[in-house]
Amino acid sequence: MIVVLKQGVTNEEAEHVVLLMEKRGLSVHVSKGEAQTVLGLVGDTSGFDAAAISAHHLVAKVIRVQEPYKRANRLFHPRDTAVDVSTDGVVHRIGGGTLGIIAGPCSVESRDQICGIARAVKKAGAGFLRGGVFKPRTSPYSFQGMGCGGVDLLAAAKKETGLPLVSELMEIHQLEVFDEVDIIQVGARNMQNFNLLKELGRCKKPVLLKRGLASTVTELLMAAEYIIAGGNERVILCERGIRTFETFSRNTLDISAVPFLKQKSHLPVIVDPSHATGDASLVPAAAKAAVAAGADGLIIEVHNDPENAFSDGEQSLTPPAFASLLEELKKYAALEKKTL
Repeated sequence: MIVVLKQGVTNEEAEHVVLLMEKRGLSVHVSKGEAQTVLGLVGDTSGFDAAAISAHHLVAKVIRVQEPYKRANRLFHPRDTAVDVSTDGVVHRIGGGTLGIIAGPCSVESRDQICGIARAVKKAGAGFLRGGVFKPRTSPYSFQGMGCGGVDLLAAAKKETGLPLVSELMEIHQLEVFDEVDIIQVGARNMQNFNLLKELGRCKKPVLLKRGLASTVTELLMAAEYIIAGGNERVILCERGIRTFETFSRNTLDISAVPFLKQKSHLPVIVDPSHATGDASLVPAAAKAAVAAGADGLIIEVHNDPENAFSDGEQSLTPPAFASLLEELKKYAALEKKTL
């Protein structure tokens, strides 16, 4: 349920209404805009007398939220959420009018590989470095990642370039070695690993939450709700394609999910054109479409030697191809009044 206060209500008056709600056993999420303050009520509101609170002299209106997700709902938080990460005194942002570009290899393979790619994507304009060290693979015989050693190599690349790190976490205990990782990625296969989501709700790091292979957007938002309900509001939603009957691409990019998520939620939304298409030749077009649809960022796989990559080389751009794409994207970002 949402309680919208009248324009001009002071902080003291708003706090008075908050206390009234809390006395009724509800927790209150306060969102202050330039003109109005919105109170999001969390808890059992079935016996809540909306008419009575609507008559309060400080209340403009009361709205019942129909969707099952509450804290991720734009009604609870009308303004867009931006996720900031600071390294070496530089603020890197996803959302809030800035097009966040995350780039790097599917898997960390060696120090020279990850550091070389980090330098290349930073020069091209990327603001974040991605690199997998724990890899969920369909086949048990495929490369599973370097593990803890890969985290050390990512840290070396971060030290050299200053780029914040994005890497996938598969199990709760792996948090212990993720001190240098700035944004924790939850992969498609773990989107509904609720114990993991609850633990990340108690974590202070931003979480990049990927949509599951066969998950609805509502299920994605409910997964985000698990994290936010735990106290961590720094969640980034990621559309990475879903499994359909079509076979020409690795997955089917649900581009319509981007404006829908932006409409329903205040959380930043990014797109992964690499996993969505599975084909490097299709990545540029999918990336442009994502930005034109209003995405707040992209996560793109880049490898210096795709033909010999340990994993997903077929969907990885070379550094020159990535640099060329970012030059083209500036035109699309300008249309959305965003900056690279």
